[in-house]
Amino acid sequence: MTRPLAVFDLDGTLVETGPDLADSCNQVLAARGLPTVPQEVLSPFIGVGARKMIGGALKASGLSLDEATIDDIFRDYIEHYASRIARLSRPFPEMSAALDALDEAGVASAICTNKLEKLAKLLIAELGMTERFAFIAGSDTFGVSKPDPRHLTDTVAAAGGAVNRMVYVGDSRIDRETAAAARVPFVGIDYGYTDKPMRELAPERLLSRGDDVAAAILALMPPAH
Repeated sequence: MTRPLAVFDLDGTLVETGPDLADSCNQVLAARGLPTVPQEVLSPFIGVGARKMIGGALKASGLSLDEATIDDIFRDYIEHYASRIARLSRPFPEMSAALDALDEAGVASAICTNKLEKLAKLLIAELGMTERFAFIAGSDTFGVSKPDPRHLTDTVAAAGGAVNRMVYVGDSRIDRETAAAARVPFVGIDYGYTDKPMRELAPERLLSRGDDVAAAILALMPPAH
């Protein structure tokens, strides 16, 4: 029988990465003499990928740069971020507790993130969490990325799970759209990084700080047939 599976987004869902992401972005911008921006300005862009976060930072400062320059900034950002990926980032306590409870309940866990795969795996390794996950998929793992539902469904398959026996957990509009397109139950976290409040996205379960994530996942998990 296929083991039930919980699939998690990474940034703003499993791990509070905003401080490292924002600091890296600002340091790369400052090195080029460009304006820096507060983390709260960048947070809504985190769920859609680093390049769009850089674009959001430039737009917030009223700048419009050519694509080649943005490509250069993006490459600098990736290099800088990888060098300090877990300096300020820590798992959300609710998620660490959930992973323990799910494992005890016989539910496997995986990650589906719009972060580059090498960065996702590096972060999880730096945090000592690699063995907790059956599979880690980044934006470049399958050639498609969220909100394309294939990013999620291919992650499920690679983790040895089944789409009819899984729950997806995320913090952003992109995550909600992905779950809806894949037609899977969704747990929405309201304290992550999103350009639209999670409450307005009508997840099957809406959770806040301190809530029991594992209990919500188990309540939504489709039964075995």
